[in-house]
Amino acid sequence: MSTATASTTVVRSIDPYLRDALRLSLLFAALKLLLHIATNLWQAHLGWGYFRDELYYIACGRHLAWGYVDHGPIVAVQARLSETLFGRSLAGLRLLSALAGAARVFLTGLLAWSLGGRRPAQALAMICILVAPQYLGIDSFLSMNSFESMFWMPCLLALLLILRGGSQRWWLLFGLSAGIGLLNKPSMTFFLLALLLALLITPQRRLLQTRWAAVAIALLLLIALPNLLWQIQNHWPTLEFLHNGRVEHKNVELGPIDFLLVQVKNLNPIALLVWGAGLLWLLRSPNLRWLGLMFVFFLAGMMALHAKDYYVLPIYPILFAAGGVAWESLYSRSFRITQDCVLAFPLLEGALVLVGLILMPLAIPILRPEPFIAYARTTHLFQATSSEHMSTGLLPQFYADRFGWQEYTDQVERAYKSLTPQEQSVAVIYGEDYGLTSAINFLGHGLPPAIGGHNNYFLWGPQGKTGEVLILLGSDGRGLTDEWSSVTVVGEMTNPYAMPYERRKIYLCRGLKMPPLAQIWQKKKHYI
Repeated sequence: MSTATASTTVVRSIDPYLRDALRLSLLFAALKLLLHIATNLWQAHLGWGYFRDELYYIACGRHLAWGYVDHGPIVAVQARLSETLFGRSLAGLRLLSALAGAARVFLTGLLAWSLGGRRPAQALAMICILVAPQYLGIDSFLSMNSFESMFWMPCLLALLLILRGGSQRWWLLFGLSAGIGLLNKPSMTFFLLALLLALLITPQRRLLQTRWAAVAIALLLLIALPNLLWQIQNHWPTLEFLHNGRVEHKNVELGPIDFLLVQVKNLNPIALLVWGAGLLWLLRSPNLRWLGLMFVFFLAGMMALHAKDYYVLPIYPILFAAGGVAWESLYSRSFRITQDCVLAFPLLEGALVLVGLILMPLAIPILRPEPFIAYARTTHLFQATSSEHMSTGLLPQFYADRFGWQEYTDQVERAYKSLTPQEQSVAVIYGEDYGLTSAINFLGHGLPPAIGGHNNYFLWGPQGKTGEVLILLGSDGRGLTDEWSSVTVVGEMTNPYAMPYERRKIYLCRGLKMPPLAQIWQKKKHYI
């Protein structure tokens, strides 16, 4: 691929393929979207419930702000929009994430085109994205993770278009995407740092030596500024949240080899033949080496920080795009390549799809719990694991955190309705973790707003409640009689599929011995 600055020969030699690239990318993106709409509707039919974090994001969407303790504001906007448009529809709630997943597929096709690939390269790259278990998983529920690639990849596409001889104004796309990406998730910062380092040590540093690059940097800073001001105003809660996670060893820390092996497994083991080839192709290409180095720097940074394994996922579309071009170049003289066939690598693509179908039940809950457990054990793929240091039950955390919310909420409703009218007027529901608290606020009927000290609930405060009559969720029950005169167990989450740490009793506490909640609220803060 030429990186000449003139816009004549390079653009004219590639442009005839742009229309085909757009059509093909839209087709694959539509397949991705339809897949998730169908599986989300099927999950609701099977009885799978809301994911724990979804309930929390919905609560955050009802308290829109420029920042939150443990995530950016974009996912809260996403939740607010989804709830406004679709109410409690499970499929509707997850539609925007499905659209973001479709955008990742579309961008992968365009990236393959921008690297010089034609339809065979584009299709191979997009098939890899379609069948990657981890992408299937994160695009199947309301989350910030599904949107990351949608903000990261336009930055790379803008730079590639400039290098192909396009207008310097593509820097505006870079600045816009990077700025919104920072509002989506702080991990965008590490991506931008890896990209900056890769550019500085390669000849492509000339990209930074224009006024449009300065404009883009100013634009991204301007977009991210409200979140920065929110962090300052609230005493840097996100930094405290990250610090507490490291100090308390919240996340599972993997060594370099295990970290890489998880990447291979989560992206579909067969896909290593594509993204691995893409990485080598980039590193061996003088004009594109900066992209390969960017990935290496980012991966090394995530390993050094002991990040969760899925934090690397947003960057892989560029490797799949490059891998598609590498395979197309390697077999450039084959009949299917010369004829510009979409499915030019039937054996490889067939193997990708087959393995993807086998792994799909582990990425999206398309089976009921018992058949899922039986399937996973029969295929020797069963792994009831968590990315955090917590005990797991019959199901992996990603699945287990969809059970028990409604039955737990129903018990809280019964406990609240058993109170006298006078007690109800002062009663407060307090949750020790945001999952239980958010379940009450979203699924409950006729209940006062539940409060808590976990993450952003701390910032929302005690809402004028004293705690004289308190329904307590998620506590282990120790020391309660020192704080209230009367403590009674009025319910318990007993669903066998729920996470063990959520299977806690519900306590009705009366007769406050300690100071009112407003006076001790600072002690309730729990950022982790």
